[in-house]
Amino acid sequence: MIILLSNDDGYLADGINILAAHLKKIAEIIIFAPKENHSGSSSALTLRSELQIKKIDDNIFCVNGTPADTVYLGLSGFLDVEPDMVISGVNHGANLGEDVLYSGTVAAAIEGRSLGIPSIAISSINKNNNNYKVAAQVAVELVEKLKSHPFPSDTILNVNVPDRSMGDLNGVVATRLGTRKKSYPIPVSNNEKYTYNYLIGAPGEGHDAGPGTDFHAINNDSVSVSPIQIDMTNHTIIEDLRDWLI
Repeated sequence: MIILLSNDDGYLADGINILAAHLKKIAEIIIFAPKENHSGSSSALTLRSELQIKKIDDNIFCVNGTPADTVYLGLSGFLDVEPDMVISGVNHGANLGEDVLYSGTVAAAIEGRSLGIPSIAISSINKNNNNYKVAAQVAVELVEKLKSHPFPSDTILNVNVPDRSMGDLNGVVATRLGTRKKSYPIPVSNNEKYTYNYLIGAPGEGHDAGPGTDFHAINNDSVSVSPIQIDMTNHTIIEDLRDWLI
């Protein structure tokens, strides 16, 4: 098995390198990741400038672009082999609820799935090497399971791992995406007339965070695995929309 690894924290990030070390026990690993941090870039593609792929070492490449750029290039003929799976992570922080709309980590997995490759996004709630090691072990177990039990072709697995040791995890549970409370921008300074400077605020706390959600799983020390899909069509109201348009 060949796994292409990407992320949004950059190819030098601890999370992706710890994940690579663990996955090398069960697969051939190719790191194809951004040169620099691109957190919050969602599925942006670089269309107005050239992208540069740089070989760092055997099976390690960095790209001066977004997470989606890296996976697009990695799966579009640059490599001599075609990966069997794309894994994005381990992200330095959570990707819960609406986070998936903004996350470069999730976007890399979405790009892999849109190009026909089974894909996983994996994130660690806390940001230290011990947590990344736990998330990497979880990833290994999921990959082994996917070998014998593939998931549907339109599905990406969004995985979040709580701040617990492997032995203290409360299982792995299937979840839906919850929602967050609104986050407000943080004012920085207003030194010029009619100019207003803000920073985007930290993510809001869980709002729809009850049983069955990714927030609930994490709050109960469980690994959350949410199946998400590329098709955002609201199929349940297509007939109503047709009637409305008449």
